[in-house]
Amino acid sequence: MHNHPAVKHDVAEVFRKHISEYRRFHRLSSEQAKAVQAIVDCRTPALGGVVKMCSACQKWEFCYKPCKNRHCPQCGTFEKAQWLEAQKIWLLPIPYYHVVFTIDHVFNPLVAYNAEFLYSLLIQTAAQLLKEYGHKYLGGEIGFSLVLHTWGQTMQFHPHLHVMVTGGALVSTNSTQRVSGPDGYRWQAASREFLFPVKLLSHEFRERFCAAVARAGQAGTLETQEAQLDVAAMVSAAQGKAWEVFIQAPFFGPENLLDYLGRYIFRIAISNHRLVAVERNQVSFEYCDNRDQGQRKLMSLAPSEFIRRFLSHVLPSHFVRIRHFGLHHSTCRPKLQHARRLLGLSFQLPVLLKLKFLDWFQKIMQTDQDPRLCPHCKIGLMVPVREFPPVSGWRRSLVSLVGRLTQCKPAFA
Repeated sequence: MHNHPAVKHDVAEVFRKHISEYRRFHRLSSEQAKAVQAIVDCRTPALGGVVKMCSACQKWEFCYKPCKNRHCPQCGTFEKAQWLEAQKIWLLPIPYYHVVFTIDHVFNPLVAYNAEFLYSLLIQTAAQLLKEYGHKYLGGEIGFSLVLHTWGQTMQFHPHLHVMVTGGALVSTNSTQRVSGPDGYRWQAASREFLFPVKLLSHEFRERFCAAVARAGQAGTLETQEAQLDVAAMVSAAQGKAWEVFIQAPFFGPENLLDYLGRYIFRIAISNHRLVAVERNQVSFEYCDNRDQGQRKLMSLAPSEFIRRFLSHVLPSHFVRIRHFGLHHSTCRPKLQHARRLLGLSFQLPVLLKLKFLDWFQKIMQTDQDPRLCPHCKIGLMVPVREFPPVSGWRRSLVSLVGRLTQCKPAFA
């Protein structure tokens, strides 16, 4: 999409101005290096693009391609819309709870060197507990989807999970029981005020996560920077604190909660519109202070610290940030169908149509105007006439200049 008119600075600008200096003192992982390069190249001649021409006035323009890197602040809006559309296959007409699992910050230095293992452990521990609690307190199979989130408003490192949980479970019953539904199932709804005992869930989450970390430490499978990171001391400190799993009752509809989760799937620590200034000695951005009733405030960081915080949220290669379990998992589609029937929906799963970009664009822009409409004559459509490959060297500067003169725009897939 086009940059918002109010966006004067972006993360790519920070990288262009300061990444060379940052590299002098910090080593980038391969994933971080790829993310930096993608963000810098996004919607520039470096990725190539398309030449478009108006079908009426013959005016033409360059359209540069997006990088589509999952850490890029400019990409992911349409992908999020497509993801939200796909989730309709498991959505049920019931209340959904919002559950948040957070590990203690004492583990942050360890996570920095063992991200894939500890992120996976966080997900596995939370998922197993939710499955067990679903059977113990609701008597059956619940459904839930979770998203790994690693940052706070000021880009500080804060690994936690946001989970969308069904307010009820599919219970398998004996066919002779009067409460049995179709094919031996019934739906057990959860109370709108209570899902699971949160204090017990918090305690068990802490104990299981800490025990698994301790075992990994004893087995020598964790990177400890030549024993500079004391795993046993971290575990002891974490177990000495009270962990809190947050369970929010279903105040809003499931679509709102889904949209909330979607923000974390196709976005990284900061969006470009929050950047206020990119200067030689500092980068300034807005943030919401959740400890002060959500007041909007300004924070300024040294460029190196801004980059360090941003890159700390780059995920390991191929790591899947969102997972589905129980009734939300693809292997449970038959059970999901029984749940649908019990809740008054068609037994057949909904047929999801592929989201079309033009329809989506017109909807979010609240306009009937075709986004391909020529900006010059307002009559013809800008149609692709030729693609051009990535441009480098002196040619990149030339293409950039021509692009500015022809009002270059990003290209859409």
